[in-house]
Amino acid sequence: MVTIIYLDNAATSKVSKAALDAMLPYLTEGFGNPSTIYSAGRDAKNAVESSRRIIANAIGAQPEEIYFTSGGTEADNWAIKSAVEMNQSKGKHIITSAIEHPAVLNTLKHLVKCGYEATYLGVDERGQISLDELRGAIRSDTVLITIMTANNEIGTILPVSEIGAIAGENGVLFHTDAVQAVGHIPVDAKAMNADMLSMSGHKLGGAKGIGALYVKKGLRLLPLLHGGGQERGGRSGTENVAGIVSFAAALDDILPRLPLERLAQMRDRLIQEVLKIPRSRLTGDRVNRLPGIASFIFEAIEGESMLLLLDQLGICASSGSACSSGSLDPSHVLLATGLSHEAAHGSLRLSLSEDNTDDDINYVIEKLPEVVAKLRRMSPLWHEI
Repeated sequence: MVTIIYLDNAATSKVSKAALDAMLPYLTEGFGNPSTIYSAGRDAKNAVESSRRIIANAIGAQPEEIYFTSGGTEADNWAIKSAVEMNQSKGKHIITSAIEHPAVLNTLKHLVKCGYEATYLGVDERGQISLDELRGAIRSDTVLITIMTANNEIGTILPVSEIGAIAGENGVLFHTDAVQAVGHIPVDAKAMNADMLSMSGHKLGGAKGIGALYVKKGLRLLPLLHGGGQERGGRSGTENVAGIVSFAAALDDILPRLPLERLAQMRDRLIQEVLKIPRSRLTGDRVNRLPGIASFIFEAIEGESMLLLLDQLGICASSGSACSSGSLDPSHVLLATGLSHEAAHGSLRLSLSEDNTDDDINYVIEKLPEVVAKLRRMSPLWHEI
């Protein structure tokens, strides 16, 4: 039986022991509805509010600034749609980057159909935007800047504090999708000058189906979902107590170890050895990079074939974003960094977690060159180089 080496943690992570232990009681004995007044409901409500305090503390926020959602996608949708709707009288112009997650890009695509206008900032080969280009893009009718904290495909960490400061200087709301950043690098919503910040539990060891949106005190968003008025009227729907508790427990567990230096060391060794493969290259920012993401391009091969062969060897990896894995189109992120369609098709993302070992890395370093060589022997493109 092949041992599974899981290197797709940017897609989803294993529920941590801390998260599992914390959430299990709320799936069995403590299953009460937090909106009820009897003791089982009050216990559930206390668990939700305790979790809210933990998550708020983790990002330098106040508990009343945290609203629970079903995940990062809902948090992104709520922040963007509500922010622009509230500010229609000022204008309908939004600024974003070309490398955002589909949860942001497809939300903007919908808004453009509804009469809004979006400016997409380009990025350099590292996946970094130009702050000067951002300043030049701001107009009198700009109502929102939404730019991610760190990219989910190439791992680039963007200068969000500077972006937030520029937004504030111009009286423009700033939202950042921090789904890949929270629980991986230190995140301080205030220092980032963020008005809104999206998070997700399953990227850091929590359960799937739970996320949160930070909303700066004094800013009250219009609700995306209407119903019973949960989350102080901001997000209706019975709270996912077990998921909320798992999110807080996972984040509380990992927080003292940030910025995950051991993980970064494994990542760097992996990068160093993989780049010994001929005609390979690293994608993303070499320095300002998430500790667990190593992403590559291999000339003259196709990423999906590489994933299938790696899977046969027990290695779980990705050729980009899990949210777009069903598409045959090359990654919009890689194209934005200047890669050709052909090159972008040869991508591989290896995303590590603290569960990975040096032996895991050794195995990948041994097997990946064999996989690349095998595919290149079958590739007419390789023989033309």
